[in-house]
Amino acid sequence: MELSKVYDARQVEERWYARWLESGAFGADPAGAGAGRPAYCITIPPPNITGSLHIGHALNSTVLDILTRWRRMAGDLAVCVPGTDHAGIATQNVVEREIARQGLTRHDLGREAFVERCWEWRREYGDRIYLQMHRLGCSFDWSRARFTLDASYVDAIYHEFLEWWRRGLIYRGARVVNWCPRCRSAISDIEVNAEERAGKLYHFRYPFADGSGHVVVATTRPETMLGDTAVAVNPADERYAGLVGKVVRLPLAERDIPLIADEYARMDFGTGAVKVTPAHDLDDFECGLRHALPQVVVITEDGAMAPAAGEPYAGMDRFAAREAVLRDIAARGLLERTEDYTVKTPLCDRCKSVLEPLLSEQWFVKQAELARPAAEAVRDGRIRFHPERYAATYLHWLDNIRDWCISRQLWWGHRIPVWWTDDGRYAAGRNVDEAATALDVDPASLRQDADVLDTWFSSALWPQAVLGWPAQTPDLRAWYPTNVLATAQEILYLWVARMVMTGLDFVGDVPFRDVYITPTVLDERGERMSKSKGNGVDPLDMADRYGADALRFALMQQTGMNQDLRFSEERVRLAGAFCNKLWNASRFVLMSLAETASRQGDTIEWPVDRALLTTPDRWILSRLTRCAEAVRTAFESYRFDEAARSLYAFLWDDFCDWYVELAKPRLRSDDPGEAGLAASVLRVTLETTLRLMHPMMPHITEAIWQALQPHDEHAAREALLMVQPFPEPRPGWVDPHAEDRMALVIDATRALRNLRAEAGIPPGARLRGAAVAGVGSAATTLSENTDTIAHLARLSEIGMRDAAPTTDGRWIGAPIRGAEVFVDIGDALDIPKELERLARERAAVERDIERASARLGNPQFVQRAPADVVAKERANIEALQGKRAKLQTRAALLGG
Repeated sequence: MELSKVYDARQVEERWYARWLESGAFGADPAGAGAGRPAYCITIPPPNITGSLHIGHALNSTVLDILTRWRRMAGDLAVCVPGTDHAGIATQNVVEREIARQGLTRHDLGREAFVERCWEWRREYGDRIYLQMHRLGCSFDWSRARFTLDASYVDAIYHEFLEWWRRGLIYRGARVVNWCPRCRSAISDIEVNAEERAGKLYHFRYPFADGSGHVVVATTRPETMLGDTAVAVNPADERYAGLVGKVVRLPLAERDIPLIADEYARMDFGTGAVKVTPAHDLDDFECGLRHALPQVVVITEDGAMAPAAGEPYAGMDRFAAREAVLRDIAARGLLERTEDYTVKTPLCDRCKSVLEPLLSEQWFVKQAELARPAAEAVRDGRIRFHPERYAATYLHWLDNIRDWCISRQLWWGHRIPVWWTDDGRYAAGRNVDEAATALDVDPASLRQDADVLDTWFSSALWPQAVLGWPAQTPDLRAWYPTNVLATAQEILYLWVARMVMTGLDFVGDVPFRDVYITPTVLDERGERMSKSKGNGVDPLDMADRYGADALRFALMQQTGMNQDLRFSEERVRLAGAFCNKLWNASRFVLMSLAETASRQGDTIEWPVDRALLTTPDRWILSRLTRCAEAVRTAFESYRFDEAARSLYAFLWDDFCDWYVELAKPRLRSDDPGEAGLAASVLRVTLETTLRLMHPMMPHITEAIWQALQPHDEHAAREALLMVQPFPEPRPGWVDPHAEDRMALVIDATRALRNLRAEAGIPPGARLRGAAVAGVGSAATTLSENTDTIAHLARLSEIGMRDAAPTTDGRWIGAPIRGAEVFVDIGDALDIPKELERLARERAAVERDIERASARLGNPQFVQRAPADVVAKERANIEALQGKRAKLQTRAALLGG
């Protein structure tokens, strides 16, 4: 099998992904776990069915695929289980927008018909992100793909609900939740976008009821004051010593409320006195519980003011009421001052409406009992975070956890398995008959709760449910607990912590051993990507331009323990150039193997007698072994950037730039043994490198490996690179002596190349070289490798000398470790003419520096010019100064 002259990433990637799918190599039989093979499993964070692949997905999917391919090659029974989330609020919004174009609402259709429309949308569009993951090269086991509304998954969710119900962990109650007036539903914290907006901080005077003065409170939401039931101050705040316990008359509502002491009040905010509105702020709600304060709801579910707000505010839109309250407070002389203030405004992630913290009757799960073992699992090391610092974030949330609102006022999702009687009694059950039995009523008299479960309630079961729980399936026995979870930091508690809770509670073990937090992908300016900013990047566009392997490698070059990744298309382009380098080097090796084998009449085999290996042979194999060790260590520690750097440096520098060049004259040798030896080392080095690179760049490495190890295109899966052994450590190949000797050869070659370049010698000119070394290893190494150095540095010869040459040529030289090297420029350069040219060029650079310095020395220019113009001018001076230094060095080499 030959490689085409030009690397066509799209053609290679489509061809080999189709071959992988055909082979069934992405799957595994759980029976293998009983045969002694280590089991390795990852379950992907399920993307929403409404989603399409964005650059964050591409990063996470690449990480998961690298780990899966690596462990599969290492001999583990490895699977990565994909799946999608039904995404309750997101999918419902999409379908509602679709039917709105027909002039309909979901209420026009009715619940059953609307849910069927959601299913139709899911059947048509819900799996498209899978095809996008195919394009990226993900070796996920598509035969095991799961959906959170699959029948078996629904069974797992109802098992979860009913078990917690039986234990008294699920209850119905009124608490403050994130409420979207447009979606008319409670929403989870992850669906809240906190946007900083320019606003105002208003300082109101609340008079004491006894007429003895007033207390000043500050608020950004004046309309909620109508629901205040206390004013709080910090007990340590001396400004209010002796005032705690007094009664305050709430303006406009004309209601008496107490002044209380609570550490919740911050002494550094406003006046240190804060209004407490338990029905419209989560922290106020908790404060209200501590002090048994009334909960007055003054804003309704649709964002209008409630009757409890009183006249004239009841019925107003909440923002219109804000203006009315401000007007009326000012009219009474109670507005002390207003100041500009940046307000962190909560927005619904789906419809962008401003959210309302609202006291609402919902279903909740008690969290304290479940949180304790989840925290202990991290404290005792059963679960490890990478980077480690996220363990503290995780533990802080669990140690301060609040009960979880699990109900959503939606139609698309898992309907809460609770049935109600007309007189307000209710019971849970898998079906209406179970609930009727519990209530001792006729099933026909019951109605099911209208709400659905929070999407995170179902995804909390993901690691075990995708493996078949609550049934004790072969998959569950083989692969639970899974090995690693790779996810984003923003769902550390909403998803990661809850999976740990359910895994420990229902299965009796943690759901995964390692949690790797992927970096946040930013644009080149360091800003988060978003549709609204227009700075997002389509990973499929990058894959089409440069190849999926190039995109994967570019992302991994920045994916380590640093949690910010600045995406750059230029990096992807350079990674594409790296793929071309690998392709072209491989073509050279393949052609060399074919030519050498043709000359010798048989296939080149790896030589048994290692005593025949030259210093460069032992060096490249030693460097290959060190690269393999570095990549393995990097994968084990989730430092994908270090793995990428090691692979890049070895292939581009050690193999292509040095060993391939060293091998060329040997391949042309008339000695069959010498040519065969060079060919065999090239082959084993390339073959091992392909196996090392495969997890990161699977398509191109598979294509090259198949050309190197020809097989029938439709041979069994065992013929694929993706199931070949990952390179094992070869301690016998590590050769520090050869590495030390080659390091000196490379230093000498680079120094001689630099001398030629700095002197302006044309590349084709064949010059003499010389080396002067002290006693010891440097002298021996240089003397034994003069032909090699001469070849690499494009010199006609290199002679060893006892002292620096001064009389038999026009020599320029440079020091290296333990030696000096020289080049005789002879007549290859007209030195006087070159010195004149250098002087003219240097004078021109000096004039440019003088002009640029004058501009920067002008205060008006520095103060008035745009910052980027000034920065560009400073960078220009630095570049000119660097150019001047190079010209000076070059002139000095020539004696100028």
